[in-house]
Parts: sequence; C-alpha cells; structure tokens
Amino acid sequence: MPDFPHHYSVSAAALVDGDVELCSPRLATLRSAPPTEFGGPGDRWSPETLLVAAVADCFVLSFRAIARASRFQWSTIDCEAIGTLDRVERITQFTAFELRVRLMIPPECDVEQARRLLDKAEQLCLISNSLKAVIHLEPEIECLTASVNSRP
Repeated sequence: MPDFPHHYSVSAAALVDGDVELCSPRLATLRSAPPTEFGGPGDRWSPETLLVAAVADCFVLSFRAIARASRFQWSTIDCEAIGTLDRVERITQFTAFELRVRLMIPPECDVEQARRLLDKAEQLCLISNSLKAVIHLEPEIECLTASVNSRP
C-alpha cells in the first residue's frame, strides 16, 4: 500500500435538469439523481444510497482483509446497510447506520473468532470512521450445518 495520504478524485457534472454524471479515472461513469424523498425519480443511485453503499462495501472489504490477515476461513458475507437520515438542530444528516451482516463459515471454524473479526471490521472501517453517525452491527454467523445468532 502506498504511504498516506491517499487522494481520490471524482467529478460531478449536470445540466439544469436530469441526471448527474459521476466520473473518476479508470472507472465506469455512474449516473445519479435525487431519491424520491427529495423529488427525484427513485430509480437511480443517489448521494444518499451511494453513502450507504460505501459503508456496506467498506465493512465487507475490511472484514475480508482482517480475515485474510488472521487466516480465518469463511465462505460468504452479506451486509445489508440501512442509513437513517434525520434532522438534528435543523441540519439534515445521517444519524445512524445499521449493518445487518450474515457470515457463512465452515463447521470447523470458531464462531467466537468470527464474531471478534466482524466487530474488528466494524471498528476499522475507514468510511464509517469518517462519519459522525452511530454504527450498529447486527451480525449473524451461520455454520454450514447450524445457525448461531451472535447477539441476543
């Protein structure tokens, strides 16, 4: 990994009406529009859904890196992220993100270690660490032969 700081560049361009075109070097162009809650069509990525996606994506990538470094065996991870947008002191902002994570592991794997690695991924995710919203992790660890809820 290159030394810090890292820099990421995205440009956004739009006409008076219509989609916003998001471009970044070497990446496919994305089109975004406001969500229905803000008068948009609701059938495109919006800044709100892109932010929630970034939280989910970063969590999964963080877990993958931590599991690899720990030599932890797993098969699949699914992360559903739900962002709560609210008004706080007359300012609209994301106040919370709920991460519903389902991790599939082989039967011989350590469920407690899996739980610790999921918690560590939540703590180390650089996107959620860059936000002031509360992050709530709801992990479910499922062995190939049994299911275990990791939190009551």
